[in-house]
Amino acid sequence: MNDSSVLGLLDVSGETGSPAVQVNSPVYVDQTVFTDATVGEGTTVTSELQDVVFTVAIANGATGESILTSGTQVMPLSQWKADYAGFATMMMCATEGSRIVGAIPASDLSEAAASNLGIAEDATAVVVMDLQKVYLAAADGAPQYNDRRGMPSVVLAPNGAPGIIVPDTAPPADLAVEVLKKGDGPAVTGDDAIRIHYTGVTWAGREVFDSTWDKGASTAVTLDGVVEGFAEALEGQTVGSQILAVIPPELGYGDQASGAIPAGSTLVFVIDILGIDAPATR
Repeated sequence: MNDSSVLGLLDVSGETGSPAVQVNSPVYVDQTVFTDATVGEGTTVTSELQDVVFTVAIANGATGESILTSGTQVMPLSQWKADYAGFATMMMCATEGSRIVGAIPASDLSEAAASNLGIAEDATAVVVMDLQKVYLAAADGAPQYNDRRGMPSVVLAPNGAPGIIVPDTAPPADLAVEVLKKGDGPAVTGDDAIRIHYTGVTWAGREVFDSTWDKGASTAVTLDGVVEGFAEALEGQTVGSQILAVIPPELGYGDQASGAIPAGSTLVFVIDILGIDAPATR
């Protein structure tokens, strides 16, 4: 059988986050086919730039042998697509909280991935995926009006990456924070690991010294793991928000240089709050 009807040959079980699959008859497909066994109510995957976390159970469609059951780390869909194109196909347009059942031919896996899973060239992987977390690709909150004079301007690329234009004036003496977009997600607290994108420049140099956008991956921070001004700018803000923060030296790195940041620098950050990571398990 070579179409979506093969999914009827599968018995899917297990609690959310612990999927299992039994293959009742050999399964072969020529292209990835899938269905949502459960439709979640969370964030929708609309971009390959979005980070996802899922638990997956994989079996060999030819033999029914269980290959693995595993959870994943936070990683953008684009990275999954590189070796596991069938996984990316299953997740695109899915919602957080969904259980997705699919069959993936070896041709929708890289040679290395198919080899690692033990899927022969003409064989099929049977997959049950619990999509546990979907992060925003960029801040998606409502634009806010700001009229404070002397603040940097922010322009956005089509993918949401910010460009920062620093005015030719003296920087604010105190911490200055503007909400450029107001998200409607949960508020950030000191107990959270916050998933963000950010770009930072120095006021004097006007050059980017660090950017997750340039690195191609978001990062997780805690409020006690960043400089004081960065933490103050984030605390209480909501997921989906974009924040502009101008941080004076005493709330940044003070009179110490840090990497490409000279001593005594006023820092300018644009921060997109993409989500809150699940607590680490012990």
